Amino acid sequence: MLRLGYPVIGVTDLPRAVDFWTRALPLVASEEWASPTWRTLDHRDGSGRALGLMLSTSPAEPHPRLHLDLFTETAAEQQAEVERLIALGARAVAWDSYPPEPDFVVLADPDGNVFCVVDLSHAPSGSGGPAT
Repeated sequence: MLRLGYPVIGVTDLPRAVDFWTRALPLVASEEWASPTWRTLDHRDGSGRALGLMLSTSPAEPHPRLHLDLFTETAAEQQAEVERLIALGARAVAWDSYPPEPDFVVLADPDGNVFCVVDLSHAPSGSGGPAT
């Protein structure tokens, strides 16, 4: 039976990506399948795999069709997490597709991969679907 796995992010600097994502989220780097071109990140609570990081030579897409949404419960928590993620190496993205009164903030990881920090207390933003 086919089943959904976990998202994989292409990165140009694998150690930097492992460092960012394990500090950004409650994840730990697994030694399972670890190689110079691949790392699996597991949930810190031991509940399983969460994210794959794969070495890539292609550039990050400025408007990806698929991206990660990271959830917060309040606007204050969203703002605090955005600030924390930027301090860890993320950057704010000048997003040209925000709807009126968005419930999400668009950031990019150190490799330029776009992701959203969503305030669930304000969702949905009225965008009619995913943030991008």
